[in-house]
Amino acid sequence: MKTLYDVQQLLEKYGIFVHVGKRIWDIELMALELDNINRSHLIDKHDYLVAKIILRREYEYEERRNKNKHGS
Repeated sequence: MKTLYDVQQLLEKYGIFVHVGKRIWDIELMALELDNINRSHLIDKHDYLVAKIILRREYEYEERRNKNKHGS
């Protein structure tokens, strides 16, 4: 697992399809759903941690991109 798409594919294995409309919102919702799966002990700890790292990286990228776009 290396990309946001890979995390989406992982969530789809659990019947979770995320598309809110804004990429950053999708990432936030994916993180929440991933936490729920982890709390239910349905996901391997390694897969959970790797997916969380990917989501954090993508979220930070989107934040930087939005800051640069708005000149802040």
